[in-house]
Amino acid sequence: MTSQTDLAAAAREHLPAGVADTWMSLLRPGIRLIIDGDGDGDGNGPAVGYLGGEPELPDDVAWPVWEGHGPLSFIASVDCAALPPVASEMGLPVDGRLLFFYFDGQYDDGDAMVFVSDPESQAGARVVYVPAGEASAQRATPEGIEPYKRIRLASRAVSTAPSYDHPVLHDAFGTGFSQAAEPEHPLRRQEFCSAISCGEGPLHQLGGYASPVQGDVEYEVAQAALGGSVDWQDPALASEASRWLLLAQFDSDDNANMMWGDVGMLYWLIRPDDLAARRFDRAMFTWQCC
Repeated sequence: MTSQTDLAAAAREHLPAGVADTWMSLLRPGIRLIIDGDGDGDGNGPAVGYLGGEPELPDDVAWPVWEGHGPLSFIASVDCAALPPVASEMGLPVDGRLLFFYFDGQYDDGDAMVFVSDPESQAGARVVYVPAGEASAQRATPEGIEPYKRIRLASRAVSTAPSYDHPVLHDAFGTGFSQAAEPEHPLRRQEFCSAISCGEGPLHQLGGYASPVQGDVEYEVAQAALGGSVDWQDPALASEASRWLLLAQFDSDDNANMMWGDVGMLYWLIRPDDLAARRFDRAMFTWQCC
């Protein structure tokens, strides 16, 4: 389910009219990044970037390193100028490139891991923005890590829906959306959840709502942003969670030989004001697996 029409049709079929209207008002645009084997866009527009391989970096930008642990692995590069027009609506840069790096355990055989609950480990995940016009050259991967297989990416604008327990649902539906509410809320019913499923992956995406593997990732980064000791039922946690937007997610992908834990996913989230100011160094990272 990726189009506005498909999501609206599912809402009209499975939800009461008032609930459907409110839910549809919450939909957000996103950009799905799709494997493009021949480099011509595969019917989804021009190639917009790539997974794996070796990145192009300016001479004055060092390869990202987690101090005391080692170099990060290169995950993906996105050419913002090649993205669909909806990218500007989403607050993404209209030019330049976004590069994503992650300490995947290759360098130290999994001794250190990046967890959102450990603020110091956030140095093990990095977003690098290279402005348009800045000269760059392909950079060799540091010794001790192997690059992932390079896979070209095309893109497609999609409509995305909030996941099972997303804070915007609580804001929109109030106490009636509590997990303890009876009867079961229409948005939680299996028929509706199946009807709006994103389907099979890999689900690489920019913006929109995240596709959580375990639970809503906004709560995870909110907990970390608030110091990690907030009760999960504290309204302050939901308030903070609502301040974070998905910047990018990268799924496990056999095409690029990427596997995050047990078929997991990597997520970078950012606050709207930091996105607008291009402060990508303030993005927060989390990951989930089955």
